[in-house]
Amino acid sequence: MIKCNETILLEYLPSCGNIFESKMKTVDPNQWCNLTKFIMHYDSFSNCTEAIAKYADCFWPNTLAERFITGIHRQFFFNCTLDTVTWEDPPDEILTTLILIPVFLTAAMISLVVWCSKRGDIFG
Repeated sequence: MIKCNETILLEYLPSCGNIFESKMKTVDPNQWCNLTKFIMHYDSFSNCTEAIAKYADCFWPNTLAERFITGIHRQFFFNCTLDTVTWEDPPDEILTTLILIPVFLTAAMISLVVWCSKRGDIFG
């Protein structure tokens, strides 16, 4: 079994970061949290780190690569926290409708089954 060459990994991973950093400079910093604005650059960065890990005979992601990727995330995406979502009940009119529709449909289906079962001439 080939052992992971961590020296090569630590030597070459920064080049992926440098390329990613130069590509991110073309993106407006106000758009760094908008995934659609930088996803191609991030995909290239991810592929680069994976290729270097493979070159160094390391699995990917490994502890060193994860630390490096986390550092890049801290550098560029530290302010991209998700706002907490506050769940609310729908207005009473909508809630009542959402409850009553299945109740009425169930009652209608039961009535239809009972009516059809009493009419033996339909199904012979």
